[in-house]
Amino acid sequence: MKVLMTLDAVGGVWQHALDLAQELGERGVSVVLAGLGPPPDAVRIAQAQEIAALEWGDATLDWLASGPDDLAPVAPWLESLARRHGADLLHLNLPTQAVGLSPDLPVLAMSHSCPGTWFAAVRGTGLPDDMAWMHDLTERGLRAARLVVAPSHAHAAALTRLYGPLPHLAVVPNSSRARPAPGPRRNSVIAVGRWWDDGKNGATLDAAAALSDWPVTMIGALTGPNGAHLALRHARHAGVLDHAQTLRAVGRAGIFCAPSRYEPFGLAVLEAARAGLPLVLSDIPTFRELWDGAAQFFDPDDPAALADALNALARDIARRARLGDRAQARAARLGPGAQAESMLTLYRWLAPAPAASTTG
Repeated sequence: MKVLMTLDAVGGVWQHALDLAQELGERGVSVVLAGLGPPPDAVRIAQAQEIAALEWGDATLDWLASGPDDLAPVAPWLESLARRHGADLLHLNLPTQAVGLSPDLPVLAMSHSCPGTWFAAVRGTGLPDDMAWMHDLTERGLRAARLVVAPSHAHAAALTRLYGPLPHLAVVPNSSRARPAPGPRRNSVIAVGRWWDDGKNGATLDAAAALSDWPVTMIGALTGPNGAHLALRHARHAGVLDHAQTLRAVGRAGIFCAPSRYEPFGLAVLEAARAGLPLVLSDIPTFRELWDGAAQFFDPDDPAALADALNALARDIARRARLGDRAQARAARLGPGAQAESMLTLYRWLAPAPAASTTG
């Protein structure tokens, strides 16, 4: 089987796609990666090419587009790649990329996030009038795909609330092949995210850092490709680190925090849990679904509550150990092999192998 899989280099989809492609490759699936949006640097290109063939297009991503016309080149480009590489199916990591594709192409669209569900969770509103086209395009893409996949039941529910029932909607939790490198634990709090994104709620963590017994380090970009910016006043900013550097830093921290208001899955949380870090997470549906009983939760709108949760753990080594063990055990259920097998089951449903011919 040959799969054409889209990805981008801006957020977590990059690592998700590489890890899944590698797992699929080990199961005999040939993956061609098709990138769109701001291109990766040479190091990341080399990283991807070690796993699969990589193509990069000129079109932008939907949330960086000024209107639907900016996305018109996407479908023709994907169709040409599918023909050239002989792809049996398309795995699209942005549902809008399904708009305009030939209905003859087997298409799986995975929603890792979308502007409509982001605004509902972060702003409590619908999309602004000048972004209404994105709702329409996302809905068209979801309905054009033969299969829609969400990484959590919470995100699947958010999609159906916004776009209505989706007949072929499956939930396959994300995973990661990475494990933070173990090392001496420091009395520190660490967090990872694209902090310019208000959905990551970095401002609440920065405010809590002023009240935290332990220093708080935030890894990730403060300025986004859309011009959004977060200014830190209390937390330490470690900058934008590559994946290996991030894993080393996480593996040496004492507590991992994810303050998100919007998170369809949360790969950074999973990677921290695999290293046995105690988790302090915002009390949102996704994190409750995945980590209830294995993390400390707090109100994402209350910096003082976050600081209290961090300090309570910082002062209780036995509880940190218990929560770290629980997080690690929960993470073991979300292995990359399980994700790949689930996706393979969907691929085979979407593009079944032709029956072998017989003679006689």
